Amino acid sequence: MRLSNTLIIILLLGVVNSFARTTINSPNKKLQLQLINHQKSDYSNWYLKVEYLVGEHYKEIIPRIDLGLEREDQVFSKELKLVKTSKTHAIHEGYASRHGKRSNRTNDGNEVILNFITPQKTKLNLFLRTYNDGIAFRYEFPDKQGSYIINDELTAYSVSDSTKRWLEKFNPANEGLYSCMLDGSVQQDWCYPALFQSPDSLCWFLIHEADLDRNYCGTKLTNFKDGNVYKLTFPDEWNGRGTGHILPSITLPWKSPWRSIIVGSLADIVESTLIDDLSSPSVLTDASWIKPGLSSWNYWSNNHGTRDYQVVCKFADLAADMGWPYTLLDWEWDAMGNGGNLNDALSYIHSLGLKPLIWYNSGGDHTWVGATPKDRMLTHENRMAEFRKLKEMGIAGVKVDFFESEKQNMINYYLDILEDAARFEIMVYFHGCLVPRGWQRTYPHLMTYEGVRGAEWYNNGPEFTTTAPEHNTTLPFTRNVVGSMDYTPVTFTNSQYTHITSYAHELALSVVFESGIQHMADRPEGYNRLPYFVKNFLRTVPCSWNDIKLLDGYPGQFAVVARQKGNAWYVGGINSDSKEKKQTVKFDFLPISGKYKLTLIADGEHDQTFSMKHMVIDSNSVLNVSMLRRGGFAAKIIPLN
Repeated sequence: MRLSNTLIIILLLGVVNSFARTTINSPNKKLQLQLINHQKSDYSNWYLKVEYLVGEHYKEIIPRIDLGLEREDQVFSKELKLVKTSKTHAIHEGYASRHGKRSNRTNDGNEVILNFITPQKTKLNLFLRTYNDGIAFRYEFPDKQGSYIINDELTAYSVSDSTKRWLEKFNPANEGLYSCMLDGSVQQDWCYPALFQSPDSLCWFLIHEADLDRNYCGTKLTNFKDGNVYKLTFPDEWNGRGTGHILPSITLPWKSPWRSIIVGSLADIVESTLIDDLSSPSVLTDASWIKPGLSSWNYWSNNHGTRDYQVVCKFADLAADMGWPYTLLDWEWDAMGNGGNLNDALSYIHSLGLKPLIWYNSGGDHTWVGATPKDRMLTHENRMAEFRKLKEMGIAGVKVDFFESEKQNMINYYLDILEDAARFEIMVYFHGCLVPRGWQRTYPHLMTYEGVRGAEWYNNGPEFTTTAPEHNTTLPFTRNVVGSMDYTPVTFTNSQYTHITSYAHELALSVVFESGIQHMADRPEGYNRLPYFVKNFLRTVPCSWNDIKLLDGYPGQFAVVARQKGNAWYVGGINSDSKEKKQTVKFDFLPISGKYKLTLIADGEHDQTFSMKHMVIDSNSVLNVSMLRRGGFAAKIIPLN
């Protein structure tokens, strides 16, 4: 049988060029991205379609992604003419990460660039990429000069009505709860990232954006016009107390952020580094000074703890005893008393061989919070003076709080802080902030973000007591996929409001959740009275990893995650159900040859006790472990000599 010319081109190049359709496949051929002209003429609407290989046939996953931009001078949508389509370009790149879910990354994909013109002869380029774990696209105005306002972005993702979805109502601090919905009947603003399961349950996809820079604002998703169409939307006027413009200003040449969709199995979602892969390489020539690690933190157990020198010393003692390299001086350090001030505290912290971290208010009119020091991060001159002083004082990093906006002026502010901090080798942690957009690759001294409803919410009201178990088991599949997440985990005592997760559930969060600096939130008494084997686990558990495997799980129900550090593997499992769960764990992620020692710490007889056992395993072994209601387990695996 003779193959057609078109089919030969598909097989050899992976792309078809015509005015009607352009198709680009992922390197492993499991994903297919199509650009389609739905009218039979040169000038018309263009949209994307995403398909996933099931068996021998591609199955439609996202039936339509509308494209386009409205620039102040003209609209780039309805009358675009395709004038040229490039050949498929193979992307192959390796890079290292100082922290995150995987230390050595491979960025492999296929790219096609499409050149359009408008009736006014203005150029617009569209970049399409396919990866084994997702797709991405971005817009480009290639002209060399000109400045414009973008009035709207028309990118919109259509999903089938029966698509299951996990969405978080938008708030500027990104600290809401994800809700599981079976359709698009709820219509409002939504945070990134947004998780969807195809109607046939064969495929998952996570919508996000990457490589956001100074030339744009952050966006969100809205589905007001049609519950199953999620359109990219600019920030609201009220964000940041009304400061900053809601419409982004661009200067040519210009590229938009990447519009990204991670696609595949749940394991593909959780293990993906696509957001970092799409983002700009590191701006640092030397990253050796960036040191991930665990930190003690007093705010969760004592909201005003840093006012008290004695409390600060107790948390420093805790970090020293546990072998954690950091302790965080949270707000009110400039009002410290009861036996010492900031300089006294720093002297004591350094005497224990620890590195202090310190909190700042982002300052400015964009936040209503008046906590001091308020304005030391606000201007370049203030930052340079403050970072120089912090460097001299031996302070390793800053926690900057209360941004409350994703307008373009605030994106610039984030990046200003990162660039100035790098000059003095100061690590940065953003709090009350946006969710990651790939900046941890570009600025590897950005250690973590809040952008999550974390354990701090046990201070804010009784609601988190009952919602935390389901929330905890949703985050590995949503927020923590796209970058470090400072949930401030592993609490055994209670803060202002109780928690109903078991002690083993809390211990497991040290593995299930990833953060470049992991702030351990409990009070010293909570850790000191732990069994020796639990303390030993917390003394050795890393917070930066060589690899990750999702072993099992389902959003909002349970999650079992394995992470590798050197020759050791750590496993964390958590259950949200009000019933006990029998969990089977397979170890086929281990090398085929070799024996390993497994130390398992699981729920004991009740939720405030542990059980522990050792066993010898290999890659063929199977572990059956019981998790109590809202329970969990943690394990460490090391090779036997």
